Amino acid sequence: MTHRPAPPPKRAAVALTALLATAATGCGIGTTGPVRAGPPASGVQRPGTEASTVRLYFAGPYGTRPVTRPTDAPLTPQQALDLLLDGPTPAERERGLTTHVEPETAGRLTATTSEGAVDVVVPGQVSSGELDVTAVGQLVCTAAHADVPGGLPAEEVDVRIHENGISSARPWTLRCGAGGNATPVTG
Repeated sequence: MTHRPAPPPKRAAVALTALLATAATGCGIGTTGPVRAGPPASGVQRPGTEASTVRLYFAGPYGTRPVTRPTDAPLTPQQALDLLLDGPTPAERERGLTTHVEPETAGRLTATTSEGAVDVVVPGQVSSGELDVTAVGQLVCTAAHADVPGGLPAEEVDVRIHENGISSARPWTLRCGAGGNATPVTG
């Protein structure tokens, strides 16, 4: 009896073997057990109910940061600024959020609206540094994200800061820019 050598493997068979060997090794991610990730997902509203939120801006370790809080109805810029003056909640403080807007300005800080704009009268002076850049950003972005007539996106709402005690000064016209920074409106 003669022994014949086996024919060389075909390319397709070699490729299939390599593919199966690769698939059997997995993707390199090890197995893990359950991971705590908080409460189950939620957010689906019951029909007929509307949820409103307000966006407040606080100071964080890396700049101004937004915080969204639930409300019963849309808030005016004055109402949103009043909440900002209350400061961050304990949970927000635990996340490192603070405020540069002093609570003693409550009652002396006023916001009025017009179509696509908010006029904010501040008790201090921006030009002298009584109100620092972070505080101005907090005020501008909080006011712009409130319920402003005209339906403009917050980034297009003009917020005019009027310095109290300087009647001859023109207001500072600012908008809420990317990252919660107040940017001047030019032109």
